[in-house]
Amino acid sequence: MFNLDNLLRDNIKRLVPYSSARDEFKGEASIFLDANENSFGSPLAKAYNRYPDPMQWKIKYKLAEIKGVPPQNIFLGNGSDEAIDILYRAFCRPGIDNVILCPPTYGMYEVSANINDVTIRKVSLAENFQLDLAALETAIDENTKMIFLCSPNNPTGNDLDREDIEAVLNNFDGIVVIDEAYINFSKQRSFIQELTEYPNLVVLQTLSKAWGLAALRLGMAFASEDIIHVFNKIKPPYNIGQATQDLVLEALEGISQVNDWIKTAVSEREKLVAELALLPVTENIYPSDANFFLMKTKDAKGIYNSLVEQGIIVRDRSKVEMCAGCLRITVGTKEENEALLNGLKSYTPVV
Repeated sequence: MFNLDNLLRDNIKRLVPYSSARDEFKGEASIFLDANENSFGSPLAKAYNRYPDPMQWKIKYKLAEIKGVPPQNIFLGNGSDEAIDILYRAFCRPGIDNVILCPPTYGMYEVSANINDVTIRKVSLAENFQLDLAALETAIDENTKMIFLCSPNNPTGNDLDREDIEAVLNNFDGIVVIDEAYINFSKQRSFIQELTEYPNLVVLQTLSKAWGLAALRLGMAFASEDIIHVFNKIKPPYNIGQATQDLVLEALEGISQVNDWIKTAVSEREKLVAELALLPVTENIYPSDANFFLMKTKDAKGIYNSLVEQGIIVRDRSKVEMCAGCLRITVGTKEENEALLNGLKSYTPVV
C-alpha cells in the first residue's frame, strides 16, 4: 500500500520551511515595508523591485483552467529539472535508496540522481522502446523509492504503452514519475486526469516545448495536494521570478496559436520523415509521438559534423544505449526542414 509518510526522508518530515515575507500576510496591501526591498523602484522601464508571489497563484489558476486540475495540485519550478531535483531530495536517502530509470531516456534523471548520491537501477526498454515489465518488477526492492517514465520518450520519441504505465502505477508502492514534456504532440491523453486515482503519481510537464517558452524556464509538476505540499516545503522561497510570471501569464492567453503550432509541427514531422526515409544515408526512422524523431544513419558522427559545418545543429545520440548510429532531429519550420534535407542530400561520406 502507498504511504507517503513512509517514503519521505526523516529530515523532510521534520523540515520547517523558510517563511518569506510575502507568505506571512493574507489579503491586499499597498505599502510593503516587510522584505527589505528597494522601495524606490528599478532602473528599468518596469519596476521589479518587489519580490514575486512565492506560490505563483495567478499562473496556477490559469493553468487549472487549461489543464482541468485544481491549482492546489500544481507545482511550478525553474524548468522541470527543479521538480526532478526536489523529488530526489524529498524521497531518496543518499547512499541508501535507489531509483529505476528506463534507458534510453532523458539524461537529467541520472544526473540528478548522481548529484544527490542516489543509486540508479537501469531497466532498459525492450527493442520496440516499450517497458520491460518483468525486468522492472525484478529490479524493485525495499529501497526503491521512485520509477521515472518518459512518455513520449526522449530520445526515442514514442509514447509508452498506457496499459504498461498503469500496471506500474498499480503495482509499485513508491513514487511513479511520468514525464510528459512532449504530451502536446501526442494522441495519448495526459495522466494528469488520473491524480485522484493514483496517490503515488507525479506528472511532469513543461512550457518549453509546445508553448515555445524554453527561455523562460518554467516547468510544472502535477500531484496530490500532499505531494505538492512537500514540493513547496523544499523549494526556494521565490523560485519563479516576476518577469517570468508576467510573460507566462501573457503567453497562456495564446492557446489557439499554440494549438495551431502543434498541428503544423506534427504535419511537418510527417513530411520530413517521409522525405528523409528516401535518402541513402537513412537506415531507419523510428515512429514518433513528439516534435522530434530518432533517425538511424550509416554514419551518425560524419553526418552530424557535416551538418554543423553548414550551420545546422541536430543531436548526435549514437553513444546513448540502444541508439547506435542515431541522430535526434527536431522538427523545424518548413524552411529549416528544407535546409536540413538539402544538407543531408549533399553529404558525402569520407572513404
